[in-house]
This record gives sequence, C-alpha cells and structure tokens, in this order.
Amino acid sequence: VQLQASGGGLVQPGGSLRLSCAASGFIFSISAMGWYRQAPGKQRELVGRISAGGTTNYADSVKGRFTISRDNAKKSVYLQMNSLQPEDTAVYYCNRVGTSSYGQGTQVTVSS
Repeated sequence: VQLQASGGGLVQPGGSLRLSCAASGFIFSISAMGWYRQAPGKQRELVGRISAGGTTNYADSVKGRFTISRDNAKKSVYLQMNSLQPEDTAVYYCNRVGTSSYGQGTQVTVSS
C-alpha cells in the first residue's frame, strides 16, 4: 500500500486549499478512504471518510467547511478545505480505512 498526499502549503485564515492523495498497491475502487490530521503536540485525528460508493462523513470540527471526494479512475482521493482557520494547521494524511497505512503527509499551515 502506498499513499502520497500533496497540495499543502501556507494559507491565510479564511482561505482554501485542495489536498490530493494518490494511492497504489491495492484495489482503490472498492476501498473506503479517510483523511486524518496531526497538529504539533496532539494526537492524530480523523477529518473525514469517503466510502467506496462515495458516501462521506466528517468530524464536527470541519463539517460544512471541508469536502472529501474521490476519482477511482485516477486512484485518488481529495480534500477540499474552505474557510481555513489557524486551528486547522496540521500535517494531513490519507488512509485506507481499516489499515494502519497513512503514507507521507502534507503540511497545512493557516496563518496571517
């Protein structure tokens, strides 16, 4: 299983970013995928998940601001983040649900 997240960066409060995660080494189309994040000094936490069929669910802290989508043809999952706040600063990882595979994360920093 290989997972490579990208698209992070520095953004001002209220801004947007779109993260991508390229997957390989497993049958992506039948796999539920998740996004997690880990802020400095904190435990990794779930941001949200998307089922193989496209059903999504989100942590309360990001509901209404973040959107997860997937493209099975590209074996990729995406995280659209809007109205970003400083508390969203973290390293973001994608995950194949039911596994401990998180791959390399991408840093998101929200700061003015």
